[in-house]
Amino acid sequence: MTLPQFTYLAPTSLIEACDLLEKHQGKIKIKAGGTDMIVRLSHRAVKPDYLMSLKKIPGIDAISYSPDEGLCIGALSLLREVEINPLVLEQAQMLARAAHATATVQIRNMGTVMGNVCNASPSADNIPTLVAMNAKIVASSGKAEREIPIDEFFLGPGRSALQANEIATTIKVPPLAAKSGVSYQKISPRSKVDIAAVNIGTMVTLDETGKCQAVRISMGAVGPTPLRAAQAEAYLLDKTVTDETLAEAGRLAAADASPISDVRASREYRKLMVEVLTTRALKEATGFAK
Repeated sequence: MTLPQFTYLAPTSLIEACDLLEKHQGKIKIKAGGTDMIVRLSHRAVKPDYLMSLKKIPGIDAISYSPDEGLCIGALSLLREVEINPLVLEQAQMLARAAHATATVQIRNMGTVMGNVCNASPSADNIPTLVAMNAKIVASSGKAEREIPIDEFFLGPGRSALQANEIATTIKVPPLAAKSGVSYQKISPRSKVDIAAVNIGTMVTLDETGKCQAVRISMGAVGPTPLRAAQAEAYLLDKTVTDETLAEAGRLAAADASPISDVRASREYRKLMVEVLTTRALKEATGFAK
């Protein structure tokens, strides 16, 4: 495997890294773990003049939790670290499930959750759960920071709301409300380590009577960006959760999906799997919420 020629950059601070992005706008790509970028380079899908590694930048590899801010996952936190981290397993176990569902252990030992998010693939394993949990992406220009709601982060396949001089440094996941549960479900065409044909993330919050007080449903691999199942969410609000209401929510979610047919699955199969996986995810999330 040969790679195109480029100049390798290894800044040691966020300010330096963002200055390099500004200076080489349109000619530079970022590498965190590199599991996606190296493949794209080898296939000549991208031919940057400069490749910038984030590995030497301190302070963006930590995983932390506080009752006020919730869970914070740094840009250099590996998929494997998220998969086994005690804080993640205690506070957001479905993020650990999604990380575990990503590729092989060899890839998870190199790749990062942030890289999976910023790659902005509609089928990315780690996005639906983050959308369901209403995460935010912290973007730094070196001199200033802003928080981007994850619902506003994805603009299209491979396109995010990051500006040309910004680096995504942290994923912030709010603490779960009382009587809330989360689920992540995935189906892939060939094996558990293959790219998802459909993946679903859900979060459900119940009131004291068992009615649905809040719900978020995120669907992956069924549109150009992660999609929210708006009809299903509206239908479930203020309803007592039963097998019948969950099944109807699954049917409504399938109606909101807009998949295509490709080598991994047909449009019809994806629609059916949205219904099945959404119902399954809502049932599991509701079980955790009780």
